[in-house]
Amino acid sequence: MTETLLAPAAEKTTRLPLLDVLRGAAILGTLMTNVWIFTSPGSEWGVLQGALKPPDPIADPSAAHLAESVFRFLADGKFLALLTVLFGVGLAIQFDSAARRGDPWPGRYPRRAAFLFVEGTVHFVLVFAWDVLMGYAVTALVVAWLPARSEKVRGWAMWTAGGLHLALISLLTLDSLSRPPGAPKSPDPAAVELYAHGGYPAQVAFRLEHFLALRIEPIICFGLLVFLFLLGVRLHRAGAFTATAEGHRIRTRLAVWGLGLGLPLNAATTLGGSDLYLLGRYGAAPLLALGYIGLIGVALDRSWIPAFARTALGSVGRTALSCYVAQNLLCMLLCYGIGLGLAERLGGSGPWWVMGLWAGVSLILAAGSWLWLRRFDHGPLEAVQRTVLRPRR
Repeated sequence: MTETLLAPAAEKTTRLPLLDVLRGAAILGTLMTNVWIFTSPGSEWGVLQGALKPPDPIADPSAAHLAESVFRFLADGKFLALLTVLFGVGLAIQFDSAARRGDPWPGRYPRRAAFLFVEGTVHFVLVFAWDVLMGYAVTALVVAWLPARSEKVRGWAMWTAGGLHLALISLLTLDSLSRPPGAPKSPDPAAVELYAHGGYPAQVAFRLEHFLALRIEPIICFGLLVFLFLLGVRLHRAGAFTATAEGHRIRTRLAVWGLGLGLPLNAATTLGGSDLYLLGRYGAAPLLALGYIGLIGVALDRSWIPAFARTALGSVGRTALSCYVAQNLLCMLLCYGIGLGLAERLGGSGPWWVMGLWAGVSLILAAGSWLWLRRFDHGPLEAVQRTVLRPRR
């Protein structure tokens, strides 16, 4: 039974550098969203109090507002969904590797997921409260047994999880729409003071004290995580990332349908205001993320992406875990009072410096990962993971 299920995937072992480029784009894309958290008053806690409210380019169509709106529109929720799909692809690749070796499944994969959970917990406590690794680890443990099941079982699990998620997000959106407008929210002054002038131990204690509230995102979107993980498995099994005619066809269809439907739906939820935020970030954004997969794939197929950009994104993708932690660590040291305190010093001066910060950190990650890989085969955190998970004789 296992050999029969593996047959379609085993035939599609030729891979493009597409996966590494996609991972690199997803890592730098998540920073396009997270950089606004680091630079806003109250930082991590301000997210829950409306501190990230984007500008209204219709009411004030200035160049700064237009640039910030487009920047946020292209990133918010899209690269998070893209990264989630790629984690599902990674699960499928691990399953295929185990099958080729003749190892039982899930075998050692739960240890890998448990290690990722530990990494995410350390990252949450010491660096960044809106960590994604913990949620991915829990999702991986839940869906790990599904790659060995039939396509029918996986499809049932995927669409059930997606349906439940959409139902939850729709109910939360309806609840938001039904509430009368309240007074504008403002960041908690104590939190603003903490991230602008507080010490590092106080920030760590704050994250631990508000652990559940700061972990609300993976709880709300758990169904979406399961859906996108299994979608990644399905795309991998279909050959979406291979240098075949079928792979080219799938990527073209993803670009056409993902962009064709995703762009207007995301535009509608964005223009709908804050009441449609959840529906946009956790409903419409994943559809556009599929368009990004197709668009980047088609661009690679047709050599539209310059060689230096392919190398940069591929280097970040090969060291994705290290770059994800490093970008948040750099932003913490640059923006919080424990470092340079740029969030307070430059706060209120417009969005250009925030987008410049993203560009600067991205260049550091691209150059650093490229230089690192010239000497080493794996990123630093990837090497630690391999060492810890290496089978013992």
